[in-house]
Amino acid sequence: MRRAIACLMLVLCAMPARAEEVVLGLSKDQVAITATFDGSEILVFGAVKREAPIPAEPLDAIVAIAGPDKPLIVRRKERRFGIWVNIDAVEIDYAPSFYAVATTGPFQRVLSNVEDLRHKVSIPQAIRSVGAPSSIRDAQAFTDAVIRIRKKNGAYKVEEGAVALDQETLFRTSISMPANLTEGDYETRIFLTRGGRVVTVYETTIDVRKVGLERWLFNMSREEPLMYGLMSLAIAIAAGWGASAAFRMLRQN
Repeated sequence: MRRAIACLMLVLCAMPARAEEVVLGLSKDQVAITATFDGSEILVFGAVKREAPIPAEPLDAIVAIAGPDKPLIVRRKERRFGIWVNIDAVEIDYAPSFYAVATTGPFQRVLSNVEDLRHKVSIPQAIRSVGAPSSIRDAQAFTDAVIRIRKKNGAYKVEEGAVALDQETLFRTSISMPANLTEGDYETRIFLTRGGRVVTVYETTIDVRKVGLERWLFNMSREEPLMYGLMSLAIAIAAGWGASAAFRMLRQN
């Protein structure tokens, strides 16, 4: 019993008085999608709160922002008999509509593979695909295709060295968000790491919503599809008639 108590006291003495914590700030925690919305930039800044001396091992920070996830089906096409046809399909169970990761340094140094598997930080770990048909031997290729396409259009990005960390206390970075954002809650996570190990995690959300005319049209298309269709048809007819009238006036002049 005494030996157990002594071991416990040694462990408690070896532990820091308090773990390092994140005190976070965002330039905005809401993004409004309007008719003229062409993207947004979120400034993420904060400080490390601690009640113990700074450890000798260097501190790193990771900022990850993930948009709403939706399942999707990825198809592979081949040219047969002169036409392109779908030959294989794999359902991706979990794929964020937007995903951005910013770090203080090279990703492999900042976060170990084990911690990446645990917290799902890197882009490949943030996508989940299970239950691919047994006939498809290269199911990973479909996930790679999703990553490649979304990286190309700016929906997925990894920015190594984009997080500035001053005196292991103050950190800041900016995340650019494209114009074609999906409406919903964007999960924001901040990781503090030492030697590739996660010290602490802070989580919050950024609210992305349609407002004004965009919100009204979106709600109408979902709640009153018939009215929405008739209104769209009327607008198309009016626009066609107006263009025709303007063209006739130009010809007469």
